[in-house]
Amino acid sequence: MAADLSNLSMRGGVLVMKSVSLFLAGTRNSKRSSAQPAAKAAKPRRKKMSEQDIAYRCSMKILEAAKRDTLFTRSEIEALYKIFRRLVTTNKTKSSQGKIKSNANTPSIIGKPTNIQEGIDRIVFREILHNTFDIVAENMLMDRIFCVWDKANYGLITLEAWLHGLSLFLRGSTIRQIEFCFSVYDLNADGFITKDEMFQLLKNCLIKHPQEEDPDESVKDLVDIVMRKMDKDKDGKVSLEDFQGTVVEEPLLLEAFGKCLPSERSKNTFLSTLKA
Repeated sequence: MAADLSNLSMRGGVLVMKSVSLFLAGTRNSKRSSAQPAAKAAKPRRKKMSEQDIAYRCSMKILEAAKRDTLFTRSEIEALYKIFRRLVTTNKTKSSQGKIKSNANTPSIIGKPTNIQEGIDRIVFREILHNTFDIVAENMLMDRIFCVWDKANYGLITLEAWLHGLSLFLRGSTIRQIEFCFSVYDLNADGFITKDEMFQLLKNCLIKHPQEEDPDESVKDLVDIVMRKMDKDKDGKVSLEDFQGTVVEEPLLLEAFGKCLPSERSKNTFLSTLKA
């Protein structure tokens, strides 16, 4: 009997020791885990913006800047934006049908596509100049108007170029219009209109008579007359200052080398559509 009690006592002691050991081990583990910094909660992944979202945000920024940098009201800017969107949609539709190929989709030198911008291409732009603003001119002059509008050289008239170009067309001051016409006529954009550039611009404007043996001689004679009139400092070329001084004296010479500004009738008609 005494032996049985002794065995029970020993077994009980062993169980107690095991329980104590387990308790101590658990306490150590809890201390270790509490000493370690808590794992950072995983940050939720930001949803990647679609091209449409990016384009929309960029457009909104441009429209906000246009309120400050152009001569249009808020409602006029919004109306011009809607017109731009319709023109771009028309442009994309024609492009998808293979009727119009935009320069903005051509691959770059390193084989990667260039940064594609939304905009109006040269063909649609020429249609707008001709049908909306009564500008009838040779292809070279039309192309120069496009290039002056497209200051960033995207090969497209972007939303920003559209708003700034129309601001000058419709409400630009005389000084701004003089600067614009000069930039159009300065074919190589070197800051001067030379005799050769005058010849290139005027030979397409003059009507050639069949009886003339050398029509180019008449153009050269006209270039000499215009150069003497415009070259104020007699350096053989016309600077912006020369051109400004001439136009201030004789406003009719603003478009001496070809039409590149809208008619008053077309300006009033277009502005009236913005109020509708």
